Amino acid sequence: MSQLAPEHAYPGIAFRPRTRNWWARLTRVPAECVHLETDSDWMATYAPDTVYLRGKGKRRADPARPEVSLCRACLLGLLEPELAAYMGRVVAFEPDRECFSQFFFIAAPDFAGAGLQPEVAGAIEQRLAGMAGDCEHKDCSRRARWLWLARAEVSSLDDVASIAAAPGRQLCAQHGAAALCHSLQQIPEVNLFYVNVPYGDSGVYVWI
Repeated sequence: MSQLAPEHAYPGIAFRPRTRNWWARLTRVPAECVHLETDSDWMATYAPDTVYLRGKGKRRADPARPEVSLCRACLLGLLEPELAAYMGRVVAFEPDRECFSQFFFIAAPDFAGAGLQPEVAGAIEQRLAGMAGDCEHKDCSRRARWLWLARAEVSSLDDVASIAAAPGRQLCAQHGAAALCHSLQQIPEVNLFYVNVPYGDSGVYVWI
């Protein structure tokens, strides 16, 4: 499969020249936004068109957007519009800001391939199927497409009972995107090795 150049895939992002020279390309070092040169306390590897199934990366688009390293502002500037534009159904778990290193989307048909336990996958599928009604955000009447589950409601992705029963917040795509990005915005320091974007008709955002 072919791959876009970072400058074409992310036209609003300025990349560090040292991560775009011949040596960086030869050694396959991901391009880094210029802000990481002076502040690397918050960084994320953004691979929007990649999903890992059975331990192997699978590209979902051709040409695919490349993996890049981004600061918080650059990541959220790209991620939030993508999330808001996705019209599928999403269950999203608020990550544990103290101990997570990846935050990624898995489409429902890929639950097993991505390693979700059958009982966890089943509980998530039930929540996706049961989503109905309007967005719970104040003064919003758009159709709910997201179920946002806060850490206080589901503290572990192994807690099947809480996944099945926690009320969460039903939100439209725009307010679901805002909730996820606000959660990431509140984390003072992190190094995320993998963040992607939604694909397919429905799925889940999980953290590890």
